[in-house]
Amino acid sequence: MKLLLIVSVVVFGYMCYVLLKPEKF
Repeated sequence: MKLLLIVSVVVFGYMCYVLLKPEKF
């Protein structure tokens, strides 16, 4: 399923964003 792949990529990107910008969290 492409939807599952897209969701996984989005979640991974969001996690990376939070880790790179902890002050935003």
